Amino acid sequence: MADLFDLTGKVAVLTGASKGMGLHMATALARKGAMVVISARKQDQLDAAAAQINADTGAARAIPVACNIGYKEQLQALVDTAHARAGPIDIVVGNAGVNPYYGPTSGIPDDAYEKTMSANVQSNLWLARMTAPDMVQAGGGSMMFTSSIGAFKPSEMLGTYGMSKLALIGLVRNLAAEFGPDGIRVNAICPGLVKTDFARELWDKPEVEERIRKDIPLRRLGEPEDFEGIAVFLASDASRYMTGQALTVCGGSNMWT
Repeated sequence: MADLFDLTGKVAVLTGASKGMGLHMATALARKGAMVVISARKQDQLDAAAAQINADTGAARAIPVACNIGYKEQLQALVDTAHARAGPIDIVVGNAGVNPYYGPTSGIPDDAYEKTMSANVQSNLWLARMTAPDMVQAGGGSMMFTSSIGAFKPSEMLGTYGMSKLALIGLVRNLAAEFGPDGIRVNAICPGLVKTDFARELWDKPEVEERIRKDIPLRRLGEPEDFEGIAVFLASDASRYMTGQALTVCGGSNMWT
């Protein structure tokens, strides 16, 4: 029987992949045989991440390309570089996101609102548009985008971030409906609180972490490596009949929402 999780010969493009969840997802895809084109804003961090992936897999499977998702031309350059150095794109992991404002939605400045919605929603639409033709030509492909459990409930301090992540789930569903006839699958991953630098302000106090941990059935916060399996699952034939879904990976904290 063929290995449902085998990604040999596939090309994956990932944003927000120089550290944390993105780096772990890229490493997992590379271990299964994919060529991974990893992007983030800082080239030096990407170079180190690519070296780490290549050492882990014992093969030259990572290509680092600096890219700020807020700029359409930089995303296009990322896709063009992937084509030139790796070939047609089979897998997209839109993991990059921003949260420039911490406070009530009713008080958010226009520029912070626009930056949040542009980076967390529109940039993923751009990336999907740029990569879909490859997948149409191949007869299929997989896109996954990192949303959040913040999409499922209001928040007095992280409300606009949650709004953007709910809009991203809406985007995923529409893309799944539109691209489905071409064999392209599009899904969202909704992490709970994960111990990353991005979320450090939310967990990096022992008493706060302890309080949050007690509300999670698995009694721990998420770790970046907890997202390796879901990335491989969604990228591979193991999930070939799954599209338009928002998969919550949160240790059970959101099973009641």
